[in-house]
Amino acid sequence: MKSPFVAEIKPEQNINTTFLVLNKDIRQKKNGDPFLSLSLADKTGELDAKMWDNAAEVMETFDRDDFVKVKGLTQNFQNRLQLTIHKLAKVTDSEVEVHDYFPASKYDPKDMEAELKAHVAAMSNPHLKALLEAIFGDEKFMLAYRTAPAAKSIHHAYLSGLIEHVLSMAKVAKFTAAHYPGIDVDLLLTGVFLHDAGKVHELTYHRGFGYSDEGQLVGHIVMGYQMVTEKAAAVPGFPPRLLHLVQHMVLSHHGELAYGSPKVPVFPEALLLHHIDNMDSKMEAMRWVAERDTRIDGNWTGYSNALERTVLKKVLYLEDRPASPVAVATAPPAPHPPHHAGGGPKQNSLFADKLTQAILKTH
Repeated sequence: MKSPFVAEIKPEQNINTTFLVLNKDIRQKKNGDPFLSLSLADKTGELDAKMWDNAAEVMETFDRDDFVKVKGLTQNFQNRLQLTIHKLAKVTDSEVEVHDYFPASKYDPKDMEAELKAHVAAMSNPHLKALLEAIFGDEKFMLAYRTAPAAKSIHHAYLSGLIEHVLSMAKVAKFTAAHYPGIDVDLLLTGVFLHDAGKVHELTYHRGFGYSDEGQLVGHIVMGYQMVTEKAAAVPGFPPRLLHLVQHMVLSHHGELAYGSPKVPVFPEALLLHHIDNMDSKMEAMRWVAERDTRIDGNWTGYSNALERTVLKKVLYLEDRPASPVAVATAPPAPHPPHHAGGGPKQNSLFADKLTQAILKTH
């Protein structure tokens, strides 16, 4: 078994273990020699790593999404854990336990599939029930649906995160449907189960999480709309106007045009779907940011672009530990525009990239 995991590593610790390479950059020191800047990971977190010496000997021997064995020493660099690599070698898949390197839901995927299908079986609307049974009765699609993450990095970004996300939303949906009069719970649940269905094709998750070519070009909203339209056409007698409602829920679930939705929600179930989706994704993102923060000291996380804020580590704060003077991160000098938690990748500003490179060169 792999040891130590990222979550167990402390400063001033000698490391001799394997990681998955999430990102790889070849950069230049002031003297012109190359050095490696890497983001290494296992199922418990990510680790910033630098290889300052002898990088030229190994930099072409591995790439992103490869497994590598490294020897090195960790240190506290600007209140974050950083690994200085002394030796590095690529290893084959057969030399590692692959499940040690990919974060996954704490819930069993098969159990979650059974829970999802129980929700569908309990529906009273025969048309919506038939549509969902046709979609989730496709074994190849169901395998992907119960395996896929819900996002690349922002929320539920782990294997089986998508189905965990929709089941969490289903619980909130049933509560809100009972609270607000006139809500069609079957229609709302159909939107919950299908709003992100396109992500099984938008995202790639066989190694590190990323975007497929189709995902980059088309996106999960349109892909989900196409899938719903095709499947409904195969359900005998599916009412066209009911189909329009389901299609609208898929198209409008990001809530605003600025967040990637081609339509804004225009009926109660569509609006509820948007708010439930946004709330569940943001709550999970807040938990994830707090638990995976790489700062060593202090009660605050680093700045989260997804949440556009720092997050209080509530448990540490209530323990009344003295805050580190560098623990509270400020927003980047060139802030990103508003971004929905379920959206696509973000790009850093040119200023931020140059500033980061300048800091690294002085290290």
